[in-house]
Amino acid sequence: MNQTPCEYILWNVLPVIRKEIAVRMVNNYSLSKTETAKKLGISPAAVSQYLSGKRGKMNVINKQIIKEINISTEKIIQLGDEILISEICRLCSIFTSKNLSPQLNKGDNR
Repeated sequence: MNQTPCEYILWNVLPVIRKEIAVRMVNNYSLSKTETAKKLGISPAAVSQYLSGKRGKMNVINKQIIKEINISTEKIIQLGDEILISEICRLCSIFTSKNLSPQLNKGDNR
């Protein structure tokens, strides 16, 4: 049975978005795993899995979406859960409206 587009986003795109944001929070903004988890509304263990490549295994290779993830990361750091859901939804919308989902690289795990 084929996956619906929503299933694909749930299982493939959303984990990649969370991973990319978590990586930026820890590496670029020096947030701890605990601080990152709190800002993303996930557990510190989930952050560790994103950072080690156990979750969100695909990587974004499209420059446009990388730029948008950077913008979202900064907004989430500044405004926290006040903006989290709208930024995640905004990024998912960009993936789907621009058909960027296939532009993920499965081979390069972080």
